[in-house]
Amino acid sequence: MLHSRIRTSRMLRSASRFSRVTKAVAAAGLLAASVMAVTGCNHGHKADVMATVNGKPIMKSEVDLLYENAVGNQAQKPTKVQAEIMRLNILRQLIDEEILMQRAAKMHLVASDQDVNSQLNEIKAPFTEAQFQAKLAQSHLTLNALKREIRNRLTDEKLFNKEINSKIDVTDAQITDYYNEHKAEFDVAQPQYHLAQILVTNTPANPQQVGNLQNSKAMNDAEARKKIQMLYDRLKNGDDFATLATNFSENPENASNGGDMGYIAEDVLKSDPEIYDAISKLTPGEITGILPQYASPAHTKVTGYAIYKLLDKEGAGQRDLSDPRVQQAIRQQLRQSRAQLLKDAYIEMLRDQAHVQNYYADKIFKSGAK
Repeated sequence: MLHSRIRTSRMLRSASRFSRVTKAVAAAGLLAASVMAVTGCNHGHKADVMATVNGKPIMKSEVDLLYENAVGNQAQKPTKVQAEIMRLNILRQLIDEEILMQRAAKMHLVASDQDVNSQLNEIKAPFTEAQFQAKLAQSHLTLNALKREIRNRLTDEKLFNKEINSKIDVTDAQITDYYNEHKAEFDVAQPQYHLAQILVTNTPANPQQVGNLQNSKAMNDAEARKKIQMLYDRLKNGDDFATLATNFSENPENASNGGDMGYIAEDVLKSDPEIYDAISKLTPGEITGILPQYASPAHTKVTGYAIYKLLDKEGAGQRDLSDPRVQQAIRQQLRQSRAQLLKDAYIEMLRDQAHVQNYYADKIFKSGAK
């Protein structure tokens, strides 16, 4: 319940007001690329090849594996048309993935086996070998498929850091201009708590949708309790909060950002007295104990467990541009928005340069979705 209130509060007062049109444009570009036939001769291909990227085949087995992972153990299976839409979307993602991997290979930025194995060992660390194998089976993944996901993710990070993030420069003048145009957004009406969160939920979900690096997801209350206790113990033993949140937190809204929730207004926190009571006793740098999360203010149903860290606290009033925290917040905002814009444009550019043949899309279009 607190999460929805926090989301609403942050939406109302957030300093980020950038358009999300770029995401819609990128999505439209992806759809067009997957169904557009490449001009020229339509050479024959093997039945188990669903597409090629610069001659590199994407196999039916790859699409099938990710499809089974997405469908999982759902009681109601997709219809034929729904299944074809899902497979087309998966194939589209694999095409983009292959385009990025080929670009990274040309730039010698592909993640090494050592990088992959190091990440894999971190994923396996909380589990016995039997538990790890059970997690793979539960997620409909093979070890090789997991390694591929790790390699692609690490490679993407290296590629985007080289091609995009390293080229973004936010000047002091741009920060000043933004502040002057959005000054009212930095006039805080009540005390604010800068929080980070590690969340574990007890409801089943696709592990790839939870947003953490390890694709770690508790599937029931017993697993959730065990996982949050493991994370709490690691925090008490000195592990970094942001690192654990990035790897294990199940809140897709902030896991990739180290669990950083931003500044939360005091009245929003007071909507859950138990959480407010725990956080109000902290000094910056301290963490709460394990706190249950509820589906409603009535606290009738536990939906998961969380640990919060107080990063900072500040009183009400106008935040001046001279405040380093204001400058940092604006700088981060400007960097993130530009990075997203450049990433979308970069992928479009690479897609335009690639020679893609999507046999599956061609087959579906010619069949008329029968």
